[in-house]
Amino acid sequence: MSEDHDLISRLPHGPEFRFIDAVTALEPGSRAVSRYRVRGDEVFLRGHFPGEPVMPGVLLVEALAQTGGLAAQSPGWEPRGRLCLGAIRHVRVLGSVGPGAELETEARVVGRIGGLVEVEGEVRSSGHTLLRGRLTLGEGPAG
Repeated sequence: MSEDHDLISRLPHGPEFRFIDAVTALEPGSRAVSRYRVRGDEVFLRGHFPGEPVMPGVLLVEALAQTGGLAAQSPGWEPRGRLCLGAIRHVRVLGSVGPGAELETEARVVGRIGGLVEVEGEVRSSGHTLLRGRLTLGEGPAG
């Protein structure tokens, strides 16, 4: 979808570090839901773990942060610089996935102060919650 591409291209990450393939729901400034398929050819899978590839939990956190960044942007508010992960709070990794898994990430904006945005959410796959947590995103340096 062209609209998905436009939304995803707002992320400051290069394509090889995006954990969003599609945006399935968006309430600007409030909530976003994204999808990512673990293809199996990702570089991180080669070393985590050889012969039994598993997506690292920290990348599930990153998927939540990226989806939260899309949720945070709203009409009348766009970050002055890159919206970056600033703090990881109350995160629990509850499961893992490997090649072929499809992740669904939901992020909800629960607070704002200045250039900081607090988001909470979950990463799920096949009906199982893999990660649940709260993150703070902050405006990083521009360009």
